[in-house]
Amino acid sequence: MQEGHKLRTHRYSSTGQIYCITSATHQRCCYFHDFALARKVVKAMQYQDEQGKTQTLAFVIMPDHIHWLFELKQGSLHRIMQSVKSFSAQRFGAPLWQSGYYERTLRKSDDIIKFSRYIVANPLRAGLVEHIGDYPLWDAIWLES
Repeated sequence: MQEGHKLRTHRYSSTGQIYCITSATHQRCCYFHDFALARKVVKAMQYQDEQGKTQTLAFVIMPDHIHWLFELKQGSLHRIMQSVKSFSAQRFGAPLWQSGYYERTLRKSDDIIKFSRYIVANPLRAGLVEHIGDYPLWDAIWLES
C-alpha cells in the first residue's frame, strides 16, 4: 500500500500526452445507474475541455467506474481529476469516488482509435446493452465505423 501511495505522489503530467484515466466509485457502488448523476460527471469532463485543459477523445461512464481518454492540454492530471471528482460529487451527500485513479499513458504511435473503441465497448462486454447505440453514457470524437 505504501508503494502505491508513493507512485501517486510522483505522477508526472505531460502536456500533449494522451492519457486513459480509470476511476471507480466509492466501494464500487453502482451510483451511475442514476442518469442525472452520471451526466454530472460528463459535464465535469466537458468543463475541462472548455477550459482548455483537456481534449476528450472518448469516454464511457459505467455504473461503478469511468474510463476517460483525453489529450492533456495544460495543468496536471491530479488537479484535473480532483476537479472532475469534486464537481460531480457536490451535493451527493456521501462519498462518491474512491481515492486516486489509474492512468495509462498512450504513445502517439498507439492505435488511439482502436483503443477508444475498446473503451466505449465496455457496456457491450459487461452485458448492459446489445448495441452500443443503446447505451447513453459514452462518446468519442470518431463516430465512423
